[in-house]
Amino acid sequence: MADVLSQAEIDALLQALTSGAVRAETIKDDAAPKAKKYDFRRPNKFSKEQLRTLYMIHENYGRMVANFLSAYLRANIQVKIVSVEQMTYEDFILSLPTPTLMNVFTLEPLKGSAVLQANMNFIFPIIDLLFGGRGEMLASKRDLTEIELHVLRRLNGRILEQLSYSWADIQNLTPKLESMETNPQFTQAISPNETVAVITLSTTVSQHEGLLNLCLPYMLLEPVISRLSASHWFAAPGEGEARLDYRAVVEQILAGVPVELIAYCGRTRLPVRDFIQLQVGDVITLEKVVGEDLELYVDGHLKFKVQPGVVGQKIAVQVTEVV
Repeated sequence: MADVLSQAEIDALLQALTSGAVRAETIKDDAAPKAKKYDFRRPNKFSKEQLRTLYMIHENYGRMVANFLSAYLRANIQVKIVSVEQMTYEDFILSLPTPTLMNVFTLEPLKGSAVLQANMNFIFPIIDLLFGGRGEMLASKRDLTEIELHVLRRLNGRILEQLSYSWADIQNLTPKLESMETNPQFTQAISPNETVAVITLSTTVSQHEGLLNLCLPYMLLEPVISRLSASHWFAAPGEGEARLDYRAVVEQILAGVPVELIAYCGRTRLPVRDFIQLQVGDVITLEKVVGEDLELYVDGHLKFKVQPGVVGQKIAVQVTEVV
């Protein structure tokens, strides 16, 4: 609600306007709403709520990656989320240094590609640890060798695997590393004008600080974008329990539904002239052999193999095999 001026404040304002101490144009300018710039060629596709959900998901992802790397490399490694922003893929590429490690991967069953970018302040200490060192940083940055890329391919695949655990409450995903490149300009897995969510993670490896950037295109996440909301995130467990309760009720109701059981002793084919001449006491030869299992049909569907018998004064069958 707007502030209400007292009579004394109104008199002081009128006096200031009369004396020229305050100009009316100034008051109008201050009262006018401020316009916010919006680029229609680059619309914001992710809502603030969806970005907050991505932050929560990858905050957990950072902890998982830190735990995995610490155990795998036997070193103290920290990975913490810094920010989640949306931008175009072109702006993301232009913001990256060269050389850097670009990991292009897929998230089945989602269609499309995503990128995990790791800068050299994270890569070189990791390489040093993999080859038995203490996690030292090189004095000058250089391109990665073929041997180093081959060793990193397996490790980066394991890092991407942690995404399947952090996304488990939203969607079952299977990350798969497709390619690796050290020049960002050569990584054209995503359209330059495509809106992407960039999740930035800070890393600390042997006191050397680095960065990981996870680039997820909107087109990739579009099938699950409706689930990136706080209501879905927090309501999922309760809804799951409700579905289980509902299933139990349905199973209880179905358990009382009667079904028709028919056991076929055998079959045969007779010409019409023989069928017309049948008399009481005639014997019909069936295709079944004595001792062979009979077929038990449940509402017209073959379900069991059975043997005939007697229970008290009633004919019965004993189930011998489930079809």
